[in-house]
Amino acid sequence: MTTLVHGSDTLTRDALTVLQPGFVGTTAPDWLRRHIGEGLSSVGLFGRNIVSPEQLAALTAQLRAERDDVLVAIDEEGGDVTRLEVKQGSSFPGSYALGSVDDVELTRAVARELGRRLAQCGVDLNWAPSADVNSNAENPVIGVRSFGPDPDLVARHTVAYVDGLQGVGVAACTKHFPGHGDTNVDSHDALPRIDVDLATLHARELVPFRAAIAAGTKAVMSAHILLSALDPHRPATLSPQILTGLLRQELGFEGLIVTDGMEMQAVAATYGIERGSVLAIAAGADAICVGGGLCDEDTVLRLRDALVDAVRTGELPEERLADAAARVRALAAWTQSHRARGAESVSGAAVQEGTAPGADIGLVAARRALKVTRGEQPYTPVSSAPYVASFTPVANFAVGDETPWGIAAELERLLPGTETGSYAEASVDAILAAAGERRIVAVVRDAHRHPWMTDALDGLLAARPDTVVVEMGLNEAEPRGALHIATHGAARVCGRAAAEAVVGTGA
Repeated sequence: MTTLVHGSDTLTRDALTVLQPGFVGTTAPDWLRRHIGEGLSSVGLFGRNIVSPEQLAALTAQLRAERDDVLVAIDEEGGDVTRLEVKQGSSFPGSYALGSVDDVELTRAVARELGRRLAQCGVDLNWAPSADVNSNAENPVIGVRSFGPDPDLVARHTVAYVDGLQGVGVAACTKHFPGHGDTNVDSHDALPRIDVDLATLHARELVPFRAAIAAGTKAVMSAHILLSALDPHRPATLSPQILTGLLRQELGFEGLIVTDGMEMQAVAATYGIERGSVLAIAAGADAICVGGGLCDEDTVLRLRDALVDAVRTGELPEERLADAAARVRALAAWTQSHRARGAESVSGAAVQEGTAPGADIGLVAARRALKVTRGEQPYTPVSSAPYVASFTPVANFAVGDETPWGIAAELERLLPGTETGSYAEASVDAILAAAGERRIVAVVRDAHRHPWMTDALDGLLAARPDTVVVEMGLNEAEPRGALHIATHGAARVCGRAAAEAVVGTGA
């Protein structure tokens, strides 16, 4: 573990203030509580930290017992990326489903209810929404996390989402600036590169961010992508041209600039997290997000010391660090004031799913997002327990592999005795043998990106034309099957809506 040899208390506090670390456990460890007392102003929560709404509320209360203005952040997009319901699947459809409905009032209502639940549990900064324009259907990391491929549609729903969250006192963090949609590489694994000209950038990627800034988003998260037209050498998170020149000066954003996770390989593999953090603050970032994979005291101390040392050597202007810390404190003050105003109305409300105002809005939205296409022959609803063949691709890091998805659990609820099998490389003969005489429901996710899924569907439909196909990713492939159901996302409520359509109660 590194130690700070010398330096002013103000400099040390400022260095701690700009960090947003994660941690392991469902209660706050002693080291985290101690550093909150020393100046650490933000904490990031992940699925590993959450068991229930009651436990989460107790955890955030524990953090604020050390300091009542600490920012508690979370990556809760709803849909495929959920931390509140990481073990169950989300009660809210994600952005792609909301964009497919294209009702901004519905999007605002979903975001407001999600924000209300976050606020009720003591969370006041949400690393959402995604304002990425998913112009590349091969994108392995954005996909259904985007409202869609059209800049104007993404812009209006980003604004509605920001309004919904911030209307209940939860700060929105619009991401991933300047736009992660036109990539075919996951920045968790490597550095994506976007080679578009400035005209395309302004007409496509920046449209939703301009709208979010005009709507008053409190924070913006940077992307670890190389945008060659603006900076051919450094990813956006480390680029003064992008964070200061474009975001601050040209777009006029005055709120908090948060980095994406600094442990992601797009930055860490080349710069390391210490130097990457120094370069990010120097470039114009205000808060360093770290903790998706690195979440211990040693990481916090190494980053703190790297920032202090950079100030002392002249690499990082002290004024820049002080300005970043001031922006963190300003957002903390905003959230604290909203908590105080909302405490009375929230204190007596229930936190259990289904008991709070607007609790069913997620299911309402998921049902509206379904696109059901019937085959050439009349469709006979599935009336007895089917066999569900789930074609399971490798999950991207943001989604993770611990959140359940699919429709088997919901079909089991409607048709007891439903059986299921998961296939990473589907064998048609194995599926047919496992199914026997049962109707087959084939569940896929981004079938257009996985030839093995397409081949398996070809074989299944040739052998069993009454097979139902449920697409829970991007709806890019042509509809096939006796019934084709596009859910536009894999949230639990999307699975429930699809199951209703399979048995004929929702189609």
